[in-house]
Amino acid sequence: MRDLPRLCRTPPAKCPMPRSCRLTFSRCGAALGSLVAVLGLAGPVNANRAEAVSSKVTVAEPPRQVVPRGSRPPALASSVALVVDPRTDEVLFSKNADAILPIASITKLMTAMVVLESGASLDERLAITQDDVDTEKGSTSRLRVGASLTRGQMLHLALMSSENRAAHALGRRHPGGLAAFVRAMNAKADALGMSSTRFVEPTGLSSDNRSSAADLSLLVRAASRFSLIRELSTAHDARVPLGRQRLEFRNSNSLIRDPAWDIGLQKTGYIAEAGRCVVMQATLAGRQLIMVLLDAEGSQARVGDARRLRKWLGRTLPQRAQPL
Repeated sequence: MRDLPRLCRTPPAKCPMPRSCRLTFSRCGAALGSLVAVLGLAGPVNANRAEAVSSKVTVAEPPRQVVPRGSRPPALASSVALVVDPRTDEVLFSKNADAILPIASITKLMTAMVVLESGASLDERLAITQDDVDTEKGSTSRLRVGASLTRGQMLHLALMSSENRAAHALGRRHPGGLAAFVRAMNAKADALGMSSTRFVEPTGLSSDNRSSAADLSLLVRAASRFSLIRELSTAHDARVPLGRQRLEFRNSNSLIRDPAWDIGLQKTGYIAEAGRCVVMQATLAGRQLIMVLLDAEGSQARVGDARRLRKWLGRTLPQRAQPL
């Protein structure tokens, strides 16, 4: 049970469930009854105290995992983790890979793919409007209302430094508008086989943008086919002229600046409901692998988990792998 996602943010004093069960339930609580049935827990559930949600908590067996005999997988702060070889589909590490939860700004990888596949000019200038201001989370932005950048510059800032107003403007200026853009995001997810994924907006600020690590590995695989997404997501920084100023933006993933890492594509994410998240395509132990880390607590937790997995893979991959 301790390996299930740490999705509950209910203060312990207010939790209606037994202490031993507290970490196994979703933040929403509406699926408590189904989880009780799945886990075989006894005792009544106070449904009146559960908040309503639109999705069901998924508790599933992890994918078949192949690891070397005798190796000890690292303990991670992330509640959900997956490492897969996209060329062979071999799962090298899996922790709750089918759990469905908010994905925050990892959403922007899908945003980028829809923008590029739309064929819209990357040289067209887009202006930030009041519609692009975050009214859900109240997040701030260095792109003020009235700022004008090219679509390509907006894409760069959205991928590299996770600029929310830039991502929203990209969706808003899509042919057909924002609603058509979100439909295109979900249609692309369906086409990629991301059956556990749903998008409601292009930034990731909404906790209703949800997916699983297994689905996100498919998203990373698809996004890595776009050379521009690889280039922009891994850029160290960018200087953008805004009026008389030149603003400098930096990559939100500190591992990009670590010479020990060879990262071909990446995206970070954070909202309170999702925890700290990161997805990457990186060369680890001589192989190009996809790594997904979701729902880590603490600003450096996802980076620490990535380094632990990299070290473990470096020790184990050269050995002869045995199926669990």
